[in-house]
Amino acid sequence: MARLSEFWFYFSVNKGAVIGFGVLVFLMLVAIFAPVLAPHAPYQQYREALLTPPSWQTGGNSMFLLGTDAVGRDLLSRLIYGARFSLFIGLIVVTISMVTGVILGVLAGYFRGWVDALIMRIMDIILAFPPLLLALVLVAILGPGLFNAMIAIALVLQPHFARLTRAAVMSEKNREYVVASKLAGAGHLRLMFKTILPNCLAPLIVQGTLSFSNAILEAAALGFLGMGAQPPTPEWGTMLAEAREFILRAWWVVTFPGLAILITVLAINLVGDGLRDALDPKLKRS
Repeated sequence: MARLSEFWFYFSVNKGAVIGFGVLVFLMLVAIFAPVLAPHAPYQQYREALLTPPSWQTGGNSMFLLGTDAVGRDLLSRLIYGARFSLFIGLIVVTISMVTGVILGVLAGYFRGWVDALIMRIMDIILAFPPLLLALVLVAILGPGLFNAMIAIALVLQPHFARLTRAAVMSEKNREYVVASKLAGAGHLRLMFKTILPNCLAPLIVQGTLSFSNAILEAAALGFLGMGAQPPTPEWGTMLAEAREFILRAWWVVTFPGLAILITVLAINLVGDGLRDALDPKLKRS
């Protein structure tokens, strides 16, 4: 309880992080209760209300608070359901990339030698490509779709976790508590994952938070390019792609999905900054 209080003290010093955390909690609640909050079904089309402007604008309809898209679907409802897809994408991608990256990083940092060289050269090859370009190539090979996009983004983000874990393990593995565990007869698996890894989690948690926002951005970019979630899925990047041709005559169909992506990514990045301040001893304020 004392450690939790200390964590919250250092986290709450960063007011931006507290605001970001509040926004993120709000978005999570919106995603969970989307069927209750959305005024319309996300796929329901109102043919008599194509490209209806927001309710406060001339020609707007009180039925559609943020207006409708080109086929008459309620924009607010699609944005609410889109929060589900974007947060789900971020969670799955970060989980996959963190688990695989941490395992590879622990193996590289613990065993060193040829194991380290092999794993790190593969990570270097992945990092040599621009992330979005590599994700596009992988999705083109696997085929367009939300699942394949998540796999591709997870592979692109994985090297960051592997390199961070490797550096942390290398700095910890010669400490006294590790040597004592080794002398007590602990095996390699126990040393790697029960003795060393728990002491490397702080930077990984921060990296995971920042990768969460990167995953949402990459998924939105792939959706915008037609390689991620496919229409009529209410994913924010796909919504932007569908609205491209109406930018000049229907500003709302582009503006609101773009704002949703901006606010979500900004909130997650602010939380990441707060976590860095709270978990890194070097950055803790006296």
